Amino acid sequence: MKKQTVTVIATSVITVLVVLAAIIIFLPTLGPRYLHPLMMGDQPAPTSLDMSNSRLSDNGLYRVSWASDPSSPPLNQIHAWTIHIETAEGQPVAGAEVSVSGGMPQHGHGLPTNPQVTQDLGNGDYLVEGMKFQMPGWWEVRFDITAAGQNDTIIFNLTLK
Repeated sequence: MKKQTVTVIATSVITVLVVLAAIIIFLPTLGPRYLHPLMMGDQPAPTSLDMSNSRLSDNGLYRVSWASDPSSPPLNQIHAWTIHIETAEGQPVAGAEVSVSGGMPQHGHGLPTNPQVTQDLGNGDYLVEGMKFQMPGWWEVRFDITAAGQNDTIIFNLTLK
């Protein structure tokens, strides 16, 4: 082979390897923003979802409500929620252990942060810090609650634009 042909082939191979390496390195960053909308389509949330911010937990042990600060959960900003937990009879629940999780069911990923209850504010109110939603669409936020030896779960649905 001529030296010029070998140089062209070597340059082409190196270019392809650099492009593939760049895709592999940047896919976790760029993928959610650009590929998920392409892969998932613009799917609306199921119409049968309860989108309320106050209701009974799955087994009916607790009535739980949430409020965001700011009042509408923002995109791409860490913010706080206050959740209020009371018994089904309306008595505030003190000393509850609450874990937080969630994600986008249609995209198959969780929250981009690890929100935590950081303070028992009293009167059944709990401060949840570290909430973040990185894209518009249907989100679920799950609270697993344990108080006085009783466990229950509630999942809140919200659609962000």
